[in-house]
Amino acid sequence: MARYSFNVFCVSFILACTLFSKCDASHDNPKLYIVYMGSLPKTPYSLASNHLSMMQQVFNDNDATNSLIHSYNRSFNGFAAMLTNQQKEKLSHMEGVVSVFPSRKLKLHTTRSWDFIGLPESVKRSLAIESDIVVGVLDTGIWPESDSFNDQGFGPVPKHWKGACVGGENFTCNNKIIGARYYADYSARDKDGHGTHTASTVVGNYVHSASFYGLAEGTVRGGVPLARLAVYKTCNVFGCDSAAIMAAFDDAIADGVNIISVSLGGSSQSPFDEDPIAIGSFHAMARGILTVNAAGNEGPDPSSIASVAPWILTVAASTIDRKFIGNVVLGNGKTLTGISVNSFTFNGTKIPIAKINYNPGCPGKDANTCKCLESLLVDGKIVLCDASNGNIEIDYNEGRPNGTIIQYRKGVPALVNPLPSLMLSEVEFQLLKSYTNSTDNPKAEILKSETVKDNNAPMVTDFSSRGPNTIAPEILKPDISAPGVDILASFSPAGSPSGYEIDKRSAKYNIISGTSMACPHVSGIAAYLKTFHLDWSPAAIKSALMTSAKPMKGSEDDIGEYAYGSGHVNPIPAIDPGLVYDISLEDYIQMLCNLGYDNGKVKLISGKDNACSHAPNRSFVKNLNYPALAIDVKPMTSFTIQFNRTVTNVGLANSTYKATILPNPRIKVMVVPEILSFKSLHERQSFIVTVTGDKLPTSIVLTSSLVWSDGTHNVRSPIVINVSK
Repeated sequence: MARYSFNVFCVSFILACTLFSKCDASHDNPKLYIVYMGSLPKTPYSLASNHLSMMQQVFNDNDATNSLIHSYNRSFNGFAAMLTNQQKEKLSHMEGVVSVFPSRKLKLHTTRSWDFIGLPESVKRSLAIESDIVVGVLDTGIWPESDSFNDQGFGPVPKHWKGACVGGENFTCNNKIIGARYYADYSARDKDGHGTHTASTVVGNYVHSASFYGLAEGTVRGGVPLARLAVYKTCNVFGCDSAAIMAAFDDAIADGVNIISVSLGGSSQSPFDEDPIAIGSFHAMARGILTVNAAGNEGPDPSSIASVAPWILTVAASTIDRKFIGNVVLGNGKTLTGISVNSFTFNGTKIPIAKINYNPGCPGKDANTCKCLESLLVDGKIVLCDASNGNIEIDYNEGRPNGTIIQYRKGVPALVNPLPSLMLSEVEFQLLKSYTNSTDNPKAEILKSETVKDNNAPMVTDFSSRGPNTIAPEILKPDISAPGVDILASFSPAGSPSGYEIDKRSAKYNIISGTSMACPHVSGIAAYLKTFHLDWSPAAIKSALMTSAKPMKGSEDDIGEYAYGSGHVNPIPAIDPGLVYDISLEDYIQMLCNLGYDNGKVKLISGKDNACSHAPNRSFVKNLNYPALAIDVKPMTSFTIQFNRTVTNVGLANSTYKATILPNPRIKVMVVPEILSFKSLHERQSFIVTVTGDKLPTSIVLTSSLVWSDGTHNVRSPIVINVSK
């Protein structure tokens, strides 16, 4: 109950500040900060008391109790507190503090997708092992009554589980949902739908005849339908507080989850010690838990990706081979085709099209975008909205149209809308406008959507956030791509399927697009992989997924590996990858030292006395044993780059691997040795990849790849050279 009262204080403070105008910018008003103090101390003592004592030192004679929002003390050390800038500065200089940073608002970033990526219902599973796997999902909570979370046939909770069901008002766990905690609102119940969708994509049961009002009908299921679910509600309609995310990681690690799935994130890259997901996932990794994170929906701009820590598995979004299309039949009999997730039908009736839809006071730039609809002009009609230059922002509050037809920007996925709707390309939209303007009484009928096969899939979507990684350019991000477009999964009946308040439909399933949908696909596959290799480290699981990924077709914006990472996820070969690039906690610690973090900070973060055991060297960051090879080089300068790597044999005891390089005429790539011979399982062998180039022009990205093959296994690593100032 303590966390509940802390949240109420925080919300009350913010509301008072907003409603009563007590937050004058000229005063040093308190804000929510996170004070990160690294690993748990080796000598046990009351961390909460210590946190309050530290607070009291900067609060002078005032009581600091009500300003301490949360103590992180189960898996790592730190606290969240309401602080003035002066108090924040004093705390940041205290002994034992790694960083103090604002609690930012982060964003929330199927019937066909599992078959498409090669994980059919008939795939081999171990009931006993899979039912011992617990996936922790940080999101908007879940709808516990969903059929995806029914516990029929499930036995007792796994013996290693240490969590609890504290889901708040009207929330009940079962043998499928074995844990629930909330850090936003008053319950772990999902009022939005996002968390139910992502959680069911990871661990959802088999549910037959699922659909969104008849669209995409089939069987929905998660990647590990026999696994258990632990719910950590960190988000609500206002976003996801960094402080809540840190609290959820603190609990999830201590509770005993095996995989953590995080379909949320920031919109820009932050230093590792000021990124709540990077911090939480580091301590998860140190306990043997892999964190899978959505890349973000800020693409296709370069460096728009926010999830860049090397111990996180970062997932981009790509298409599947099912596409939703829609048709509109004009009054002259002509039919135009676009994309649409439209469950409505006009039943053969043609509806008038509004020739003008905006009110007289509408700014010129918004006139044709439907941001300022005029009721007298649009009520009961179809409105035409030009969203080719930005987001779709239709103002349904000022008008009650009967349907919308939108010109969309290339790469935007079909969306669920509260009214009959269709999205047309520029060419088709101009044909529609020409008909509308040349006809006295233009009419049209928007038909219900249907599905067609998309032979171009998989392709990375435009909205999926891109690399390169500006914090550590040697770490290629994203890591991998997975289905994230038009994904059908369970949904909260309390949420609006379109996200608009006027949409009063209640849906048990919904079709959504985003890297939020791609992330749980990979979380499910990582959990599936874990059932075959319980002793593998998070890095080994990540390596298996990356090196077995399918090479992808070039993205339309030509960023290549900065769009899709190592390629498209390929579950079955990942079970038996042959070789893995393993990374230990000590390796990550040395990388932090090489990145420039001082020994004192790294000692606190890692809990290791001899943290920076070797002299820091920025050029050695590239030698982290990552399954991908990336580097920035200066333009018009000759270069020779060496990458040191070590692989561990997890395939056949006696095996010989030969190196093959995908050639690129503008660079030379050599591998020494070219042949690796193994005599036993778990044997490790090292090699050096040397890349040379001569005076390359700026702002180009050159790619190649290295494949180790024994004739059965193909272990592929992308090589990316970014020529940049």
